[in-house]
Amino acid sequence: MIKFFSRLPLRALYVFASFLYLLAFYVVRHRHRVIREQIEKVFPASSPAERELIHKRYLKNFCDVLVEVLKSVSIRADDLCARVRIVNLEVPRSYLDAGQSIIFVTSHLCNWEWLLHGVALQLGYPVDAAYKPLRDQWAEQLMLKVRSRFGARLVPAKELLTDFMKRRGVVRAVGMNADQAPVSTDKRYWTQFLGQDTAFYIGAEQIARAMRLPVVYAGMRRVRRGYYEVEFKPLWDGREATLPHTVTERYARACEIDVLKSPADWLWSYRRWRLKKPLYGAD
Repeated sequence: MIKFFSRLPLRALYVFASFLYLLAFYVVRHRHRVIREQIEKVFPASSPAERELIHKRYLKNFCDVLVEVLKSVSIRADDLCARVRIVNLEVPRSYLDAGQSIIFVTSHLCNWEWLLHGVALQLGYPVDAAYKPLRDQWAEQLMLKVRSRFGARLVPAKELLTDFMKRRGVVRAVGMNADQAPVSTDKRYWTQFLGQDTAFYIGAEQIARAMRLPVVYAGMRRVRRGYYEVEFKPLWDGREATLPHTVTERYARACEIDVLKSPADWLWSYRRWRLKKPLYGAD
């Protein structure tokens, strides 16, 4: 059934996405309270009408992403490359061509699934991606099959450093989506993000420092419906002397800039601020 629907033209799938949006906002009220409260936290000075507009546009974009992910099952490589344009491949390739593996960090902005496919297809080097295994075995196998369809290699996040050590002779890019709340670990970095006390994973920086891997940020923006651009921004060259958490702080700032530029493209239905900063002992 999934294969059948994925073969429908995107224009037909977008009609379905528009129906899903109406259902999500007006009938089901999909995570309505979470989305509304988080937008209000970040944009307290905006009017209720302005915040509701962000809310509606977010749900429209999110429903588009859902059908785009469905289309990933059957979309041709050339079609996906036309829809995900990387504007400066020379940034990651400057390290990779010199025999240096890299880490690229991204966020839940626009279509992060297509971002992985686009990088895997266009980078010209192997791409590993950290992921969190799902409990449901069927969903896990489907996710792995779809995400690895264009050559990306999926590695459980907890095994990433061990896996890299085993294959350290392979020059490659390691992708990590690093804007989720680090609820599964006590090792966190606290900073101001979108005006809120926010905890970040420090795993990407720890691996980068341990292996002296350059870190680049992959920012994605929506050009129009079904079309995106990706831009790489260097965060750390693997040699620069910096204080602990500097790389994570740079990532937070890069991500914040992109969210404020296009707030309707960020994942507002995810409870980003579920963790509360402790009064003592937090970085």
